[in-house]
Amino acid sequence: MQRLIDAFFNSVRAFRKLAVSEKAFQQELMLLALALPLGWFVSISWRGYALLIGAVLLLIMVEVLNTGIEAACDAFSREFNVDIQLAKDCGSLAVLISVIIVAGVWGIAIIERITGLPI
Repeated sequence: MQRLIDAFFNSVRAFRKLAVSEKAFQQELMLLALALPLGWFVSISWRGYALLIGAVLLLIMVEVLNTGIEAACDAFSREFNVDIQLAKDCGSLAVLISVIIVAGVWGIAIIERITGLPI
């Protein structure tokens, strides 16, 4: 049980650090704050609402992992290294893919709401 408690406090520490210092994380938290009420009006079901919020949470999770990759790479070396560049670029690509997923999920939900037809 102590490991779970310690893990929770480690997670809270990471959340605070990212919320204070990482612009992308701050932007995604703002997106989540907007998505929570907006998703209620856009979705046509509880499942749809969960999918809308889950997509934004997925984006935040991938951003956290990308930040971790960048921090680990920077801790190893700040000098240019082709392998470190690839690791950072892959993390960035993962964030981009997550943004595309969010846009697609929200786009489909908005179309469903406007047309009244489930897609």
